Amino acid sequence: MIEYATLLADLEDAVAKGTADSCLRALWHTTDTLIAGSYSEGQIATFGEIIGRLADEIEVDARVRLAGKLARSNNAPFAIVGKLASDDEIDVARPVLLHSERLDVAALVACASSKGQPHLLAISERRQIPEAVTDILVVRGSREVVTSVAANGGAQFSATGFQILVRRAEGDAILAEHVGLRRDIPAHLFHQLIAKATAEVKDKLARERPDMESNVLRTVSDVASALHVRFGPAAKDYFAARRTVTRLHEAGKLTEDKVFEFAYALKFNETAVALSLLCSVPIDIVERTLVDSNREPVLILAKALGFSWGSTMALLFLGAPNYRITAGDLDRMKVDFVRLKLETCLRVLTVYRSRGQAAAQESASRPGQYPN
Repeated sequence: MIEYATLLADLEDAVAKGTADSCLRALWHTTDTLIAGSYSEGQIATFGEIIGRLADEIEVDARVRLAGKLARSNNAPFAIVGKLASDDEIDVARPVLLHSERLDVAALVACASSKGQPHLLAISERRQIPEAVTDILVVRGSREVVTSVAANGGAQFSATGFQILVRRAEGDAILAEHVGLRRDIPAHLFHQLIAKATAEVKDKLARERPDMESNVLRTVSDVASALHVRFGPAAKDYFAARRTVTRLHEAGKLTEDKVFEFAYALKFNETAVALSLLCSVPIDIVERTLVDSNREPVLILAKALGFSWGSTMALLFLGAPNYRITAGDLDRMKVDFVRLKLETCLRVLTVYRSRGQAAAQESASRPGQYPN
């Protein structure tokens, strides 16, 4: 085997003196030598510097070939696979995004945060996907991407990721089925999923999830009517959110900035509880307001609380279908928000409070009803 130092010297000379064709030949020789050998991380990094210089000006076809060679190699230099993964040409990026074990979480997060749907789809099909990456895929991904990652047994989801999956599964039988078949979905979110699922999906989940069959049957028998449509008080995470936010409120630390932080992080329960406490409006009214297709009530609540447009946008995106709002709709809502009169919004808030009090009195007069 050629000595490592001699090999590097020869390669450096090829880079310095070679023509475009000889540099390309040197690139394949260097890459094949790296893949076939056994090297330390330091040596691999040095190879990476040389490959990076050789590949600096190569055409798309050559980049595709390079990506194919390095995608499954345990010797692939971190810097090179990171650059290939972020290539705008999906034919270059896909094999690396799909197969490379040398892509670290930071590189995957960067691609998932900035690249288009073909790149996100490739990431969704990886053998293993950490929570930090799926948290981005379920928000930015198209229906195809989200369905793909939900069906991927090697994907890991945070509590927030599962909440978003459940919300995006509303009205989507295929996605609802994939989410419901996941063994790692928390039980309370499984309840919420089947509460909105079609009869066909419920029947299939009852057959294929015997561990959850009693939950499915109870929901079919109308337990769904006792659950909040969104992440309501029946969920364990709701009670945790209520405790956390209530403590902040009692300590005088429940500010607009804190509400923005909750909404921006897609923490539906914390945001709803915070608004309920700040507005003195029942939680169920706030939840319905946040997800109502008519966005004016959200504008009214935000204006009544004296929130900035930035905080108001965070609330609007939190309740929007798939967390998406077109630029045109957002511009129109901003105009409506600016035009709203504070006095009018405060009067509407008073009406919300009176409705909540009336509903509470009616509920108290009916024994056996589920509390809001």
